[in-house]
Amino acid sequence: MQTTIYYSDEDAYLIKQVDAKGKRERKSRSSVILSILEQHFECEKRLGEILVDLGVMTHADLARGLELQQTKFTQKLLGDILLEEQLVPPEALERALLIQTRGRKSESA
Repeated sequence: MQTTIYYSDEDAYLIKQVDAKGKRERKSRSSVILSILEQHFECEKRLGEILVDLGVMTHADLARGLELQQTKFTQKLLGDILLEEQLVPPEALERALLIQTRGRKSESA
């Protein structure tokens, strides 16, 4: 997918900041912009909400996982339950945890 971003001269300083961040992190401009957007939209969400947003599980599956956590597996983390019950693939859980961790880091900074 391709997206074109139009900006004015007043916004050029933001593009310079994006380019500097990309250079530091060895990422493309579009990769930096997407990571910033991801942090913005996902930073306050919980793990299950992120997994639903990623399209790897349904709200019903999330409700099932949460119910199991409250009734049967009270000492387990939701992610572990979702994996054990095969409600999400391991790669998706890893991605969601990365998004969640990035969001929490940016909140505390």
